[in-house]
Amino acid sequence: MLKKVYICAPLGGDIERNIENVKRYTRYALLCGTAPVVPHYYALSLDDNNETEREIGMTAGLAMLWFCDEMWIFSEEITKGMESELRFCRNLYIPMKKISEKALKKVLEVDYDEKNS
Repeated sequence: MLKKVYICAPLGGDIERNIENVKRYTRYALLCGTAPVVPHYYALSLDDNNETEREIGMTAGLAMLWFCDEMWIFSEEITKGMESELRFCRNLYIPMKKISEKALKKVLEVDYDEKNS
């Protein structure tokens, strides 16, 4: 069975750019042989600028965290939403792993090079 990893990264602010970033993070997690849990995709159905809808998305994401084996953190910046996820994760004693941009590029560039060979 694949390890389930929760993708923790910024969403608010520049939502379009952050969704593009989370696509890279999701691809990385998949190529690493895991089953990523990506709450950012809720923003495609909900309005993250609407406080009520943002809260619905955050609550749904935290509900998914219960089932994850690890949390992978993809940012130097820790937003308010991410801090809530990190706190929840610490309370559940779920292991957390920081993924550097260097590690991300190493896996994604190898995949890109293999496809274009």
